[in-house]
Amino acid sequence: MSGTTRITIVDGRSGSGKTELAERLAAETGARVIHMDDLYAGWHGLATGSRLLERGILAPLAAGAVAVWRRWDWSLGDWGPEDRAEPGQALIIEGCGSLTIESRLHADRSIWLDAPEAVRRARALRRDGDDSWWMLWRAQEDAHIAANDPASLADEQRATAS
Repeated sequence: MSGTTRITIVDGRSGSGKTELAERLAAETGARVIHMDDLYAGWHGLATGSRLLERGILAPLAAGAVAVWRRWDWSLGDWGPEDRAEPGQALIIEGCGSLTIESRLHADRSIWLDAPEAVRRARALRRDGDDSWWMLWRAQEDAHIAANDPASLADEQRATAS
């Protein structure tokens, strides 16, 4: 648990419904959503995003300090504007790589989402209009799952369909 900051983590593979669930939870609770997409250093950046979350956001908040980081600008392919989170602000962190052994120590609630690969890939293609990145990203998801077993760290596991 991160001091007075209430944190919910929503993890799962690409296309499993993390963003949609996070937005629904935020509407219900008034929490702010932080998207891992803003923490990845491009298509090779899942592990970098996990470390930035742990060290640059969760650790400072746990210490009662303001967390300050820069968001990844996908159009520029580089770090963009600065962002910040205040201690005590309710947060929902969503994205693959958000639920790690270290990040779980700071979370009040953690959720793992899953769906069949064909469903997830079809969703990603509808969302992005392109899935040329799928295999590269899947390998990073596999590494994250092998290193952290996020499903076992989650308080809740949910399966999503079509």
